[in-house]
Parts: sequence; C-alpha cells; structure tokens
Amino acid sequence: MPGAGAMTAHIKEDNVLSLSTSAADAVNAGGPSMTGTKTATSDALLAAVLQSLNDDKAEDVVQINLRGKSEMGDHMVIASGRSTRQVIAMAEKLSERLKHDFNVFSKLEGKDSGDWVLIDTGDIIVHIFRPEVRDFYQIEKMWQPGSAAAT
Repeated sequence: MPGAGAMTAHIKEDNVLSLSTSAADAVNAGGPSMTGTKTATSDALLAAVLQSLNDDKAEDVVQINLRGKSEMGDHMVIASGRSTRQVIAMAEKLSERLKHDFNVFSKLEGKDSGDWVLIDTGDIIVHIFRPEVRDFYQIEKMWQPGSAAAT
C-alpha cells in the first residue's frame, strides 16, 4: 500500500497534467488553424450548404431552424434533385466541399439508391430527395410551426 506522500504526488501530477492545454484546444478556442480551413460554425456551414445546393441546381430548397426544437442539430435543409444521378452527385459534392473548406467529415446515408440521401454534418442535417420520394414522405411538414408533430 503506497504511503500518503506517494498518493499526494500522484494527485499533484494528475492536476498538473489535466490543467495543461494542447494545440488542439487552442485551435478549438479560436486560435489559428494549422490547415488553413475556415472555422466551422453552424451558420457558416449552413451558408456553405445552401451555396453548394444552389451551385448544383437543387430545387425547392427549404431551410428549417432546429435551435430549441431538437437536439439533433441547429439546422435542417431539404432539397430536391431532378434525377437519381443528380441527387447522388449533389450529396457527394456537398460532402467533399465541406471536407475541403471546413474540415467537416459528414456521414452519408442512402447514396447507393439515390432516392433520398441524408447528409449529417453534426450541426446541419441535409436531406436531398427525388421529387416523388419527397412528396411521399413530406418530412418538412413535421417541422412546420403549428403541426402536431412539432409540439
């Protein structure tokens, strides 16, 4: 069994180590980025998502503010593509742009079928649909003010 002096030294060492900051903490606290990428705030990500969808000719883009409504993210964006090929291409390009510009690695679901692709960036949830699939699920109605599901 270690003596009291050994325990005190161990606790003192833990306190010293836990109070030190790393380069990653400095970057996260607003320090300069070593990769040259932009800071990924949810509003900056939202602007980049909307610009990417606009550049790729997405149709019927709807932006929904989730702050205070859901813990899953700050914003939801719903858009349509004219074909399976366009839906997949928009999702892939958006994911690559966010990775390149903001160092944000997003998760893609549904890319193989191309009917409905979900892109999860953490702060922003993006749904890209073919028009028929979007009409069938009507997920934006769930988040509209006054709907029973949103209360």
